[in-house]
Amino acid sequence: MNTAAQMTAVPANQQTFLALDFGLKRTGVAVGTRLLRSAQPQPTIQAEGDARFAKIAERLREWQPDALVVGVPWHPDGAPHENTVRAQKFARQLRGRFGLPVYEVDERYSTTEALADGAKDADAGAACIILEQFLRTMA
Repeated sequence: MNTAAQMTAVPANQQTFLALDFGLKRTGVAVGTRLLRSAQPQPTIQAEGDARFAKIAERLREWQPDALVVGVPWHPDGAPHENTVRAQKFARQLRGRFGLPVYEVDERYSTTEALADGAKDADAGAACIILEQFLRTMA
């Protein structure tokens, strides 16, 4: 797997990212590249605990991303809540288990937006929105 030091060895425009929309029972997944600045939904992971991490490891082997992007929910006023803490813990666990850079993105309303856009899988749709939001912030 890539490390943070190896990430800089990849030409910036060829970097691949895997986004995860964390949920207690389901984790939405999307993949995208910096070059295209768009994300493609992937099958949602329907697992918890170690089984979830095993499924994520499969995706990492498949896509070989340079970094991960995790959606972190907040209340509309920006205050944290229970799921904020859970998503941040999930991001820390990903860093520890896989040794990849993990970027946290404010994911307020991503599921609502995905449903409004007609997503068949709201979790994967939300992961796409999270990743595309992240990609727009890159220079």
